[in-house]
Amino acid sequence: MAKKKKFPLAYQPVGFVLGWAGGAVAGKAFRAVWKAVRHEDDAPDALDADRRWGEILLAAAVQGAIFAVVRSAVDRAGAKAIERTTGVWPTKDPNGRD
Repeated sequence: MAKKKKFPLAYQPVGFVLGWAGGAVAGKAFRAVWKAVRHEDDAPDALDADRRWGEILLAAAVQGAIFAVVRSAVDRAGAKAIERTTGVWPTKDPNGRD
C-alpha cells in the first residue's frame, strides 16, 4: 500500500480549508444520495436501535465512498491550483517521493 503523501507546511492552511469545505460538500452529497436512494431524510447511524445491520452498513459504505471521492477530488484540485499559481507541485517531489 502506498504511503500517504504529506503536503509541505506552506500548503497545510490551504489544505485545511479545502478539507473542511470538502467535508461539508461531501456531507450534503451523502444526504442527497441517501434521500434519493432510500427516500428518507436521515441516514441510520450505528446506534439506531430500530435499524437493521444491512441498513447501517450500507449507509456507512455509501458515506465512506462519497467522502473518499470528494476528499481526493479536493486534494487534487488544490494541488493543481497551487501548481498553476506557483509553478511548483505542493509535495516535496512531483512524483510524491519524499
